[in-house]
Amino acid sequence: MAQGEVIITPVSGKADRKAFVDLAYSLNANDPNWVPPLRMEAEELITPGKNPFFEHADVQLFLARRGGAVVGRISAHIDRLAIAMDPQQGMGPGTGNWGLLEAVDEAVAQALIGRAEDWLREKGMTRVLAPLSMSIWEEPGQLTSGFDHPPTVMMGHQPQRYDDYIKALGYAPAKTLNTYELDITKEFPPLIQRIVQSGEKNAKIRIRNVDRSKFDAEAALILDILNDAWSDNWGFVPFTDTEIKYAGKKFKPIVREDLIMVAEYEGEPVAFMMTLPDLNEVLKPMGGSLFPFNWAKLLLWLRKPRVRTMRVPLMGVRKRLQASRLASQLAFMMIEAIRRNSVREYGASRGEIGWILEDNQGMNAIAEAIDSHVNKTYVIYDKPL
Repeated sequence: MAQGEVIITPVSGKADRKAFVDLAYSLNANDPNWVPPLRMEAEELITPGKNPFFEHADVQLFLARRGGAVVGRISAHIDRLAIAMDPQQGMGPGTGNWGLLEAVDEAVAQALIGRAEDWLREKGMTRVLAPLSMSIWEEPGQLTSGFDHPPTVMMGHQPQRYDDYIKALGYAPAKTLNTYELDITKEFPPLIQRIVQSGEKNAKIRIRNVDRSKFDAEAALILDILNDAWSDNWGFVPFTDTEIKYAGKKFKPIVREDLIMVAEYEGEPVAFMMTLPDLNEVLKPMGGSLFPFNWAKLLLWLRKPRVRTMRVPLMGVRKRLQASRLASQLAFMMIEAIRRNSVREYGASRGEIGWILEDNQGMNAIAEAIDSHVNKTYVIYDKPL
């Protein structure tokens, strides 16, 4: 790309939004491990009225041009729910974010990040946590290891050079997020098997599938447990009622009853584990489009997914039980039930758990106990403004 002045302008109108979305596809076209999202989903993410994140966030998108050509993009945002949180949990008053960075070179990246920082300062922010694209619940962090294989559904994948660009601007790591992978065709170690078998004999414990015929109620139950279980976690921002409905609608096509478990203790739902077949395996060759015939392929796959990988994006145990042995026992029981179903019903051979915060000792211990290992690492960076 020839050198020249980089012009940064706010996104305004339909053409700019299209250019914002299109850039990711052109810049990442030669990366064999980048998974093109469906364009309609990429557009929905940045569109007020479609993505409920906009109901509690101020968002500004920017495009970078050089010689009239679009050469970069970035989003800057302030989540009003996040800045209302306790600063000890990572967010808090004065904390803004940027994300969705794409840039042809370092000069463009520096100009874009600088403009996002200026916008946040203008809005009264004193600190930035980034990248977040756009909510903490979407694709948080910059990939720093695991560039050699594609991400699973709902995980990000950015060029390694972006990490260098971010650090060169004075950003320091705030938190590291890991994903773990494991061979799910193998039985878990004997100790874990004994823990699971002991739980299966306990009449007070019931591990059940979700009931898809009661989808809305089950989704509300799971997100109620999630909001309670994660409420003290670093970076936590509660789901709103609108976001619960939106997430339910979005996940419904890939939800399988035998891949999402609810753990009940003495009749009370106290934990859950959500597992999703890796939609990225079928999306990757589609290039982001359902036309002309990809829609038929996707519908056929959704009827009965056959995948190599299952991803566990979310799990939670009610806060009052988290320090107990029961919590880990319930987790192992849910993981084992899902492991069996994944192999038997979907032909899966690989599992991915995460993301998990680097200092979440309980979840890291569970992941290590089932012989999984870190396969991707993401970093969320911090910088005073």
